Amino acid sequence: MKSIQDIRIRFIGAGNMAASLMGGLINKGITASQMTASDPGQNQREYIERQFQIQTFDENNAHFGMPDMVIIAVKPQIMKQVLEDVAPSIRHTNPLIISVAAGITTKQIADWLNTDLPIVRTMPNTPALIGQGAIGMFANQLVTQAQLQMTEQVMDAVGTSIWVTEEANIDAVTALSGSGPAYFFMFMEYLQQAGQKLGLSESNAALLAKKTAIGSALLAERSPESLQQLKDRVTSPNGTTAAALDSFAENHIEEVIEQALTAANDRSVALSKEFD
Repeated sequence: MKSIQDIRIRFIGAGNMAASLMGGLINKGITASQMTASDPGQNQREYIERQFQIQTFDENNAHFGMPDMVIIAVKPQIMKQVLEDVAPSIRHTNPLIISVAAGITTKQIADWLNTDLPIVRTMPNTPALIGQGAIGMFANQLVTQAQLQMTEQVMDAVGTSIWVTEEANIDAVTALSGSGPAYFFMFMEYLQQAGQKLGLSESNAALLAKKTAIGSALLAERSPESLQQLKDRVTSPNGTTAAALDSFAENHIEEVIEQALTAANDRSVALSKEFD
């Protein structure tokens, strides 16, 4: 099995998610010469070359080489067009395909490439940009054990990855962690606004909201206790925290959150049908 220091990777698309993977991989010991990328945007190509010294091309099929892995990092809306364009190069080289596009199934990828290949569908999230991503992954039956391990090494370069055994679970991953950062940003925003209404300055309310979120997340990650146990430790009977939690319960926040994730999950399912 090739180690991560030996693999050759081609990026199709060089936007923010691709750039975060490139940076994480370089931090893990991958050299710039092991990677190439294609992207139609000149500014993005110049950024990638300047930031990572990775060779880039404006055409997907230009200097394709013989990569072990091709990471497809384009918007779902143009995935079909891009895959059909690059299909001849991919069929010639027979690499592992990794997709980071929401709503695009492994079957759709294989159909648009017009060939059966090992394909891993992943769902990263934006904290991958700072090496703190949460990534869900699903592999089709053609992915070998060695390729599973190689994928883990690549994705763990920008965060923490998990495997799901059913492809439909990727829609749940999308709803929970893929879209999840926006939920937490919104909650922090509302905390800030509420703090301002109670008399805090905008800057102080924003700082307290952000630092409380960061500290709580780190404590949850490092503590052996469950989330419920951690919550209970903050909550004294008839205290201030209990008053706030009672208000949340009275307004059925659990149901609101469940409905929101269900809506995101359903939208992810619907996307694949739209792209067909």
